[in-house]
Amino acid sequence: MKNKKIIIGSRGSKLALIYAERAKSEIMKFAHILGIEEVEIKSITTTGDIIQNTRLSDHGGKGLFSKKIEDELLKEKIDIAVHALKDMPSNETKGLITNCFLERNDPREILISKDNKHIKDLASNSIVGTSSFRREFQLKKIRKDLNYKLIRGNVDTRIKKLNDNLYDAIILSYAGIQSLNLNKNISQIFSTSEIIPSAGQGVVALQCKENDQDLIKLLNKVNHQSTHNCVKAERNVLKILEGDCETPIGVFAKIEKNNIILEAELFSLDGKKRFYYKASKELQLSSELGKEAGTILKKDSKNSYKK
Repeated sequence: MKNKKIIIGSRGSKLALIYAERAKSEIMKFAHILGIEEVEIKSITTTGDIIQNTRLSDHGGKGLFSKKIEDELLKEKIDIAVHALKDMPSNETKGLITNCFLERNDPREILISKDNKHIKDLASNSIVGTSSFRREFQLKKIRKDLNYKLIRGNVDTRIKKLNDNLYDAIILSYAGIQSLNLNKNISQIFSTSEIIPSAGQGVVALQCKENDQDLIKLLNKVNHQSTHNCVKAERNVLKILEGDCETPIGVFAKIEKNNIILEAELFSLDGKKRFYYKASKELQLSSELGKEAGTILKKDSKNSYKK
């Protein structure tokens, strides 16, 4: 490398910067390979950070948390981009490569509620805050009699809205709560089968330019292979379904011995129809499993509208 310093680009939220620091720590373990002496973190405000009171899908959905960071990468203002993988579009941006993933954080969903109640104990018509249609539709399978209302903003902002009595409960990712040391607020943890996470949930992705062979070599060292295998399967479901972070799709893969097990569900846009698939394959067939799951869900959903 020409420079002995590399710059990591990240969203500027407290949680995103925690993830960026974790990425920096992992990179520094192998930085000597390229003679890197310093890693700097650059905070970047994304369109998704600016839009606070409306659904991201109303503004196009795809890439609102990643596009500005990717633009900085393409313009070589940063060397590596750090993203929460679940916020990234399923198709790679031209000229870039995302092939490095840190070991997965806890992928589960959690509930924070007033009086520390589980979802089954909430009063009828209680207001539950969620930022995604996926979570809303999944929770409606458990409690149809609750009111689901959009909530945006970072984790601290959402908890404040709950404490200000704007909501009776909110649903968030466990990974974010853990990273911010806010576990004491948790009222309930859902298993990945009760509420199937979004593809890549809990995974931090590192991205660089596709022609930067030095950084690709470095990031290959940083990559956590088991997480990578699961991510390949999950992201391929999204690619087949042409989904993004706003599409109501839940998909989660896990490794048991030499097999990868994938569980996925797709909801209709109104949430009234649900399509489900679960299967396993040998670990080396991770990509194929994701494609198979996506293809079957796509076929089932199309057939349901023909009836």
